[in-house]
Amino acid sequence: MNPRPTLLTAAELLAWWAALALLWLVLISTVDTLELAVGAAVAGLGALAARAARRAVTGR
Repeated sequence: MNPRPTLLTAAELLAWWAALALLWLVLISTVDTLELAVGAAVAGLGALAARAARRAVTGR
């Protein structure tokens, strides 16, 4: 079995998560533990949605 598609998927999700988490940190005024946890979770959901949207458009 070829692990390359799994690694590419993980890398894409990580890149989306990092970009969205960074955006979240830039937009909030105070950083505390709860906001970091919520931001990380929401960035994860956004990363999944972004990947699903890209797959729907490109068909891959």
